[in-house]
Amino acid sequence: MAKSVQAPKVPEIITELTENNFFFRGMDPDALQNWLDPAELITEKLYSSRPIYTAFRPNHNLEFLYVLLAGGPVIVRSTPLDRILAITYTGSCFGMRNLPVGFGQVSRSFPSLVEAYKTTDVLKIPVATVQRIYDQSADFRDRYNLSFELREKFQYHLLNCSTYPPQAVASLLRALIYQERSLANQPQSNGVFSFDLPVDIIAHACQLNHRTVEQVLKGMTKVELIKTEKSAEGQGDLIHVLNPEGLKEVYSATRDKVAWWPLR
Repeated sequence: MAKSVQAPKVPEIITELTENNFFFRGMDPDALQNWLDPAELITEKLYSSRPIYTAFRPNHNLEFLYVLLAGGPVIVRSTPLDRILAITYTGSCFGMRNLPVGFGQVSRSFPSLVEAYKTTDVLKIPVATVQRIYDQSADFRDRYNLSFELREKFQYHLLNCSTYPPQAVASLLRALIYQERSLANQPQSNGVFSFDLPVDIIAHACQLNHRTVEQVLKGMTKVELIKTEKSAEGQGDLIHVLNPEGLKEVYSATRDKVAWWPLR
């Protein structure tokens, strides 16, 4: 009797990508394994407040696409103004705009520092492998291209926010909601959006001082737009958006329309 041949086991990292990362979610693990040799992949732990690379250096491309596996977030900080322009959470990737793949060949901006705000586990995929998957997988190509659009829309929210503190903070939260919804990472099953979002990140993204941000969060909590808490490990500064539609009203409000903000 002929012995049955057991199919080779799919590596754990391939399963992780196809189940939990927007760029690869739902792809056939066997097909992905053919395009993505696990032996080429590099896992790395990035420590908080340490530079990963400087984005948009003239005539310089990255060698890897970074897949965020755990921890984070990873931020992009504009050097002249020390303003945070991008926030990446688990389930997504970063580095696309500095790879010579797709729109990355023409997408450039001013040099900006990319750093892990909190300890982050990443997977580094070589650029040649990214190009191979981009050429052969329509799903990956569409998602990869969408990531450029999401980066532009995130910055659009921030650059068009008011100096009025409630609207500025609401602009950031709306940007994150749009981003994470588009990446199919959120909302949670109960319809709530949750972000590890320290006051320091909000202050640098919205160009507000820390005390003002704390007062805005307190006001939003009082009217039940959000709820704040520490994570179970005490490492995260969680903001749960309970009422995204109510937040949209604050986002579009003028100075005389937010009753809970005491300063005029």
